[in-house]
Amino acid sequence: MIAARVPGCLKRPRLVWVQVYHLGTLSLPIIIVAGLFIGLVIGLQFHTILDRYGQTQVVGAAVAIALFRELGPVFAGLLFIGCSCTAVTASIGLKRSSEQFAAMEVMAVDPLEREIAPRFVAGALCLPLLTVILLAVAITGTYAIVVLQIGMDEGFFWGNMQRFTKFFGDFTEGLLKSVVFGVMSSAIALYHGYSARPTAEGVARATTNTVVYASLTLLGLDFVITSLLAS
Repeated sequence: MIAARVPGCLKRPRLVWVQVYHLGTLSLPIIIVAGLFIGLVIGLQFHTILDRYGQTQVVGAAVAIALFRELGPVFAGLLFIGCSCTAVTASIGLKRSSEQFAAMEVMAVDPLEREIAPRFVAGALCLPLLTVILLAVAITGTYAIVVLQIGMDEGFFWGNMQRFTKFFGDFTEGLLKSVVFGVMSSAIALYHGYSARPTAEGVARATTNTVVYASLTLLGLDFVITSLLAS
């Protein structure tokens, strides 16, 4: 039902860009802050573990692979669900409860094409972009803790990262996951918002259901995609 309205909303790109701003740009602060601390913590943990085996020179590569393949898209997806998808559910639920959609239909305006489809397209576009930003900030955080704070050689850090990580394989796998997560989480958020009971309690419950179902579905899809790509 949403997919059938996507071509129509793409003819009015301003509707999509407005939602990209609300879902993507307004989520940047939490993505940047979270990415920084993720990089700091993972860099410190990997350095501590690899130091036991005398392999601290591959910290950069190990962190990059873990972030590219798993942690980056998963963390970005969960943050996107908690920050943006809940807002989508609440917004659509409130529009339904206040009969704004009914008013649009009276004016011969398709609410699915004007309100639902732009949010779906924006969500599918924003999460991959937010994932790339989180990865860049996390790598910077790892560099700060491992090279600037602990004192690891900068050449080993960047050199081994470039040597052992692959664009087609490591990075593209995480990017594929972020695209799937973006489509899935946006669809779930819109479904719960559109089907919410037209009461304050109904909208609140729909928002909670969005977080629960989207988060669990994300983790399940992460396992499925990893299994398919690893086979």
